[in-house]
Amino acid sequence: MTSPDDTDQGQDETVVVEAAASAAEKVIFSRYNRSEIDDIDITVSFADEQLSVDIYLDAPGNVDRVVEDAMLAARSAADDILE
Repeated sequence: MTSPDDTDQGQDETVVVEAAASAAEKVIFSRYNRSEIDDIDITVSFADEQLSVDIYLDAPGNVDRVVEDAMLAARSAADDILE
């Protein structure tokens, strides 16, 4: 059985994950048109106060810089919620 605190924590984790993923998507789609992206995978998890962000992007140009910026945006979005 879960306590109300466990339910609240699960909801908080969901909010953090969704905000981080959304921030990463915004960065990527601000730099590329959807038609330019061959493949994209954004995986975000948050457990035990630890945020994990994995981004795979197959698109033209310097994707490493875009992925790095997207990861920073994801972490910043999570930090904003957790503060």
